[in-house]
Amino acid sequence: MKSEAQTTPNAGAGEIRTVSFVSLGCPKNLVDSEKMLGVLAQEGIAPVGNTGDADERWDDAANVEGRSSSEHGDGGTSEGPRPDSPPPFEDADAVVVNTCGFLEASKQESLGVIRQAIEAKKQGRVKRVVVAGCLVQRHRAKMLDWAPGIDAMVGVFDRDKILEAVRGERPGREQIGDEAPKYWIAGNALQAAKERGMQTASLTVHGKDGKGLGYFEDDSARLRLTPRHYAYLRISEGCNQACAFCTIPSIRGKMRSKGADRIVEEARELVRDGAFELNLIGQDTTSYGDDIGAGLASGQGLPTLLRGICDAVQQESGRGWVRLMYAYPSNFSDEIIDAIADIAKGGILLPYIDIPLQHASESMLDAMRRHVSAVQQRELMHKLRERVPGMAIRTTFISGFPGETEEDHEQLLDFIEEIGFDAVGVFEYSAEPGTPAARMEADSSLAVDPETKARRKGEIMALQQEIAFEQAAYIAEQFDENDPENTGCRFDVLIDRQARGREADDGMIVYEGRAYHQAPQIDAVTFVVTKEDLSPGELIRCTIVDSDGYDLIARPSAELERRVSLSLL
Repeated sequence: MKSEAQTTPNAGAGEIRTVSFVSLGCPKNLVDSEKMLGVLAQEGIAPVGNTGDADERWDDAANVEGRSSSEHGDGGTSEGPRPDSPPPFEDADAVVVNTCGFLEASKQESLGVIRQAIEAKKQGRVKRVVVAGCLVQRHRAKMLDWAPGIDAMVGVFDRDKILEAVRGERPGREQIGDEAPKYWIAGNALQAAKERGMQTASLTVHGKDGKGLGYFEDDSARLRLTPRHYAYLRISEGCNQACAFCTIPSIRGKMRSKGADRIVEEARELVRDGAFELNLIGQDTTSYGDDIGAGLASGQGLPTLLRGICDAVQQESGRGWVRLMYAYPSNFSDEIIDAIADIAKGGILLPYIDIPLQHASESMLDAMRRHVSAVQQRELMHKLRERVPGMAIRTTFISGFPGETEEDHEQLLDFIEEIGFDAVGVFEYSAEPGTPAARMEADSSLAVDPETKARRKGEIMALQQEIAFEQAAYIAEQFDENDPENTGCRFDVLIDRQARGREADDGMIVYEGRAYHQAPQIDAVTFVVTKEDLSPGELIRCTIVDSDGYDLIARPSAELERRVSLSLL
């Protein structure tokens, strides 16, 4: 059967000179999008229209308690594209949709955007529709049934083929037929490496012997979609943990660490390009290097990498922020904790950790195949707080996992209250085909009904909201307006933009920024009220004067001190 791409008169007609790029999902997907855009731009294909929104939150940042109050009008649900607000494809010759396939909701969001692009092609507004990313990798055989009209597909191991896909060139791999959409979808990283002429005979895809393939792709020379002052820096791809609920290993493959020298050079490139904040990402950043013989066992691992990145930032600009995301609890050793505490003294590595824990009861952690006990998790959280001054901890949990009892749920609530996390994301369990947990969900004796999942999630979010509000209020209470020079908590605040929908009296301007404990896209923010014109990327020393739910309200410390001095004259 012919695809719709072949029956649309305008499909593939004419030279492709412009592209509208829609990037969905997590920061790892965003880095892929940025790299593909860089490849296209180097060949003269200009990005136009919807090349991503810096204000979109991560896929795993939906349902977060601890995010800015201004983003919580719907109680924390995801804000994906809506059918009544199609992306602006009008000025593009081609549309590329880099998809997310992590959860069912992610799949539906991706398919919605793909269908909008196909409709734009039917109307003659675009010439080609190319689909890339996790949804393609996971569901390649079903994509044309779900969205007939796709012209080409690119998997997660083949993003360097995006130019051929956008231009409509034929792939080297065998196709189903001449009239079928073209696709570049390697089954795994080892296959992709072989096709690129790499010597792989002595390498393994899992890397458990320290002889893994590693991350051979190139993330440099990206056309960044983030604001200039912050960027995501990938240190690894894939995961060896094999949690019962997770589809990542089946999509992105086993863990593959990027060489430390390449990461450090990429950090230098990003800083030279204007990035002040580097957010380190992977699927399991604490296991960095294990697969390529450069882990903790070899005397290297994450501590050595963090020192190398921070030294590079210091050498390139003299200052900056480095933030660690996607840590995994089972491999978070005392050595890593002590290294973070030591390196953070230099002021570049932030005392902040994003570490998804998923649950707190022993039975649930075991059922989820998390390779960590409840006692180990609790001890780790306390060690981080005790050994790293000011340590901020963000995590995520799953409600309603198969077999979860009320006792399990209560243990999780007790754990959240005990630790007092700075931010918490909550997901209702969603059965993903092909995972062990999906088979558990099919057992009616283990499945948790939707109403119970929703209630438990709501209770977690309500508890975390109470904790977050109290934390923000406590910080604000340290300020005495009668003694502004000597009271109040002071933070360096990185300005992101002028605040939307926020007004101040007496000609003051309100800006949205973040302190060290607030990661971009997913956490609360700090609103800075000032008389001065500020620019994104400026780092301003501020005093916290108030709070608004999750968020902090600040004034530049210099303005408060100047006001005191003037009043004394």
